[in-house]
Amino acid sequence: MFDLVVIGDCNPDVLVLGDDVTPAFGQQEKLVASMALVAAIGDDAAGGFMLAELAAAGVDTAAMPVRPRSPTGMTVVLSQGDDRAILTAECVIGTLTPADIPAGLLARARHVHVSSYFLLERVLGPDLPALLAAARAAGATTSLDTNWDPAGTWGADYFPDVLAQADLLLPNEAEALRMAGTADLTAAIASLTKAGGAIAVKLGARGARYADGTRQYLATPPPLAPVDTTGAGDCFNAGLLAGLLNGLQPPEALAPGCATGAASTQGVGGTGRATDLTAALALAADVPVHPAA
Repeated sequence: MFDLVVIGDCNPDVLVLGDDVTPAFGQQEKLVASMALVAAIGDDAAGGFMLAELAAAGVDTAAMPVRPRSPTGMTVVLSQGDDRAILTAECVIGTLTPADIPAGLLARARHVHVSSYFLLERVLGPDLPALLAAARAAGATTSLDTNWDPAGTWGADYFPDVLAQADLLLPNEAEALRMAGTADLTAAIASLTKAGGAIAVKLGARGARYADGTRQYLATPPPLAPVDTTGAGDCFNAGLLAGLLNGLQPPEALAPGCATGAASTQGVGGTGRATDLTAALALAADVPVHPAA
């Protein structure tokens, strides 16, 4: 049995840091529980590196397909403290299909999280609603973090059916506005929760905003000068999901989410200052959560 099963991508980040890393053009990116990851990697050095790092962190990688004679996806991050440009070579990331997800795996999970949905939409999107519905029928809760959409369509095809099977959507503010097709965050939240699910919108240094149709809350972390914000959104997800799996209600889980995300910005890379659950809950004491208008 797993507390958490993640379906998504797996690739190393190469970080380029400093004061002069801004590219000449605008570019956006086109653990704390028993956990398994389902993501495609290549049969190469980068894939081997990722398997070793995941195993060292205690993540079950038995369900990860390894594509022979294919390169693992790779991301280069050009980081300037609180801003960054992300360049991703997709390679095998978008080859993950429903056939790669072992029968019964999702039924063994307390929670199923789907990440980088828009990188997987073409091959996984048509069948993902049924997979998530089956997981929910077996007793699991579900969440979805789409990340950026390189195609710029923002879920025109399968996304509504996928969203209907997600108990919790975890976008950042820019992603939420684009998915909803509006410049107003309140309107975006209303649109993205009309199917009945909840949403936690990551607001960067401003914290996070939660809404579930009847309640809205705002969590505000203490001000920090970021070293590197790479992976802060994923670390927020980890802290929030850990809180939920440890019995916190969603508004309460905003605090460890914000604390974990903020702590990650104090080191280089998403795992440079990763915290464990005990540390995240201690940091969460400095993150007030209040009802929002």
